[in-house]
Amino acid sequence: QTFIPEIRTSSADLTMFLKKPPNISFAFFLTHLSLCHGLQSPKRHSPYSTVDTERYSSLVKSAMSRVSSQTPLTILEEDDHIYGPVLKSPPPTTLTRGEVRTPKVLHPFLHPQEITEEEAETGGPPARIHLNRGQGRSAIPSVTRILQQTMSTEQMFYLERWKRRMVQELGEEGFKEYSQNLFKQGKTFHSVLEETLTSGVKWTDRDPFEMSQYPPEVCGYMKSVSHVLDDVREVHAIESTVQHNTLNYLGIVDCVARYRGVLCVIDWKTSEKPKPFLSNTYDNPIQVAAYAGALNTDANYKYQVENGLIVVAYKDGSPAHAHQLNFELMLDYWKTWLLRLEDYFEKRYKKCYKNVFINML
Repeated sequence: QTFIPEIRTSSADLTMFLKKPPNISFAFFLTHLSLCHGLQSPKRHSPYSTVDTERYSSLVKSAMSRVSSQTPLTILEEDDHIYGPVLKSPPPTTLTRGEVRTPKVLHPFLHPQEITEEEAETGGPPARIHLNRGQGRSAIPSVTRILQQTMSTEQMFYLERWKRRMVQELGEEGFKEYSQNLFKQGKTFHSVLEETLTSGVKWTDRDPFEMSQYPPEVCGYMKSVSHVLDDVREVHAIESTVQHNTLNYLGIVDCVARYRGVLCVIDWKTSEKPKPFLSNTYDNPIQVAAYAGALNTDANYKYQVENGLIVVAYKDGSPAHAHQLNFELMLDYWKTWLLRLEDYFEKRYKKCYKNVFINML
C-alpha cells in the first residue's frame, strides 16, 4: 500500500507563501512543508508492534490446525473466542427491553383430575403404547418435529456448519454412513436398555458371551449407565406413546420410572462429548417437559409425573451424567415448550394460508 503523508499548514505558513516571489512553485512549497513536518513529528509506532503474540499463540494454532473438534459445542466456543458472543435474533414477538415473553395461554402442566387414586400403581408389565406409523397415521406433529422446526437461527447456523465440516472431512457418502451408524447404535442401545429394565437382570451380571454379541459402542453405553440403572425402580412405561389432545401433539417417551424414589420421565441420550451440565443438553429438557405434560393429560396413564431425568451415556464406558429436573425446572421448561408450540403452529398456519392464496391466483 502507498503511504500518503498528512499535510498540515498554519496561517503563518500561508502568509509566508503569499509573500514569496511568483517563481516559487506551489508543488515546491508543499514538499517543503511535508519535509519540515516529517522532521518535527515523532516517529509513529505500528499498533501491531504492541500485540501480545504469546497471549494469542493458542488461538492462532487452533485456527490453523487441521485437526479440530467436530461437534457444534466446540465450534461455538471457538467462534465466541474469535468473534465474541453471537447476537441472538429477536423472538417472533417484538418485546421491549426487560420484558419477558410468556405463552398466550398458560396450559396447566398437571391434571390432578386424571388420577384415579393418589397414584395408581402398575401391577403388570410396563405400558407400551405403539405409535401408528402406517397409512392413515395421525397427522398430529411430534415433539421432535416441533422442536426441530422452531430451532433458533443460532442453533441452525451451528448445526449446519458442523454438518458442512463433517461432509468436508468424510465426504457425502461418509457422512451419510456416519449418521446411519449413530442411529443404529442408538436404537440398539435403547433395545438393550429396555431388555435390562424389564428382565430385572443387571447388565454387569449378564453372561460375558451374550454381552460380546453386541457392538462395542453399545457395551460402552451400557457400562456408562450401569450406575444410574442401579437407582431405577418401578418401571411404569417404556417406549410408549403419549398424546396431548388439547395442545395437539404427541411423542414417544423413553421410560417412566422411579429414580432414587422419585417418579420421572427418563430420556436416554448418547454423546461423543462430555455433557456434565444441563445447559449442554440443548433442547432435551424442553423435550422431557413436553412428554410429561402430554402424559399428565393422556387417559392411558392413571398417574401424574412432576419430575424428569436426562441420562447422557458415553461409548467409552465413562460414567454417564444424570441430570435431574425437579418440579420447578419442569414448570419453567413447560412454559418454554408452550412458546415453541405457539411458534410452530403460527408458522404452519402462515404457510397454509400462503398456499391457499397461491392456489386462488
